[in-house]
Amino acid sequence: MASPRLETYCCPNRDAATQLVMDFQPEVFCGVCIGSASISLLLTILQLLPKKGQSPRKMPKASSSSTILLLISICDILGGLGMIFRSSVWLGFPAFIANISVVNGTDVWPSTFCVGSAMWIQLLYSAGFWWLFCYAVDSYLVVRRSAGLSTIVLYHMMTWGLAVMLCVEGIALLYYPSLSSCENGLEHAIPHYITTYAPLLLVLVANPILFRRTVSAVASLLKGRQGIYTENERRLGTEIQMRFFKIMLVFVICWSSNIINETLLFYLEMQPDINEMPLKTIRSAALITWIIMGVLNPMQGFLFTLAFYGWTGWRVDLKWRKREIPWESMSSSTAGENAYPAPVNYQSNIHDSKKISTTDSQQTDEAISMLSEGNTSSDERLTRSSPIYQGW
Repeated sequence: MASPRLETYCCPNRDAATQLVMDFQPEVFCGVCIGSASISLLLTILQLLPKKGQSPRKMPKASSSSTILLLISICDILGGLGMIFRSSVWLGFPAFIANISVVNGTDVWPSTFCVGSAMWIQLLYSAGFWWLFCYAVDSYLVVRRSAGLSTIVLYHMMTWGLAVMLCVEGIALLYYPSLSSCENGLEHAIPHYITTYAPLLLVLVANPILFRRTVSAVASLLKGRQGIYTENERRLGTEIQMRFFKIMLVFVICWSSNIINETLLFYLEMQPDINEMPLKTIRSAALITWIIMGVLNPMQGFLFTLAFYGWTGWRVDLKWRKREIPWESMSSSTAGENAYPAPVNYQSNIHDSKKISTTDSQQTDEAISMLSEGNTSSDERLTRSSPIYQGW
């Protein structure tokens, strides 16, 4: 799982609250992390592989939103691999891990492994948080027709730049001036926790606001496309709203335990003795949420693919072949049926106005299809209700 306590544990003079959770059934905890991460990893890859008899999810024009969804899944996969590797070493080489607690030890490899594996996990999941925020921003900009493939470069710069900067800054502040003195005071730890949880809290606060505005903008687009708001368009708007709701629901389920656990541990750190009897309930709650984090954090990757695409099935198609995109075939066939030569006395202004209306409607359909990507029924309803399908 991803917690700043992983980096704090690398300090030989770690605080009592960190020692409490890291010493609680470490074999069971590592086994839980390996099992949860392995299941999530396999199911996530299964979800992303092409399936037999399934229409492709790609749009005729690649969208930045679809790229962001794929990058979120990649960050979860790489983060899960880091969890599996770290927990496997902890289970397989207990003597190697025990050297982390040695204050003046000469072997630097245990501490190097501890810091490196913790940073890898933290960096990948932090990048996933930033990509999720970029997805909310991009969804809103797509509906407003202010985004495109060119914006993906800016998203890369913002996501990886901020993730690396915050991760390095937090680690540098935590381990300053040396690894052996990083927990002498909370002034070392608090900045590290802030830089770790800043992107998580940003997603919790900003994404619901952006998603709500996007849903309102989608409703306006659907109403203005033909001047009416049909039942199909109402269902499409509801499905986009449900997709955003599922994304936030998965995020809250997977990471709310981290916030609760960190709050409890900070409360314990403020006490003169965390082993006092009145604090038994707090200690138990902290240990329970610690195990829950080991289960839910790695499962984010698989649960997100369910929220993005739904269950795609078991029948994997590993044969590479060029697939025809239904949207393109529909457009080409309709264009062929209606490709009649214009009369000489055809009024150009009417023709231009129709062309502009068709172009605007196509842009609207593409923008909405990007948001409902992966939902076959939504794409079919959108195609049937589009002016292209109706032979405008």
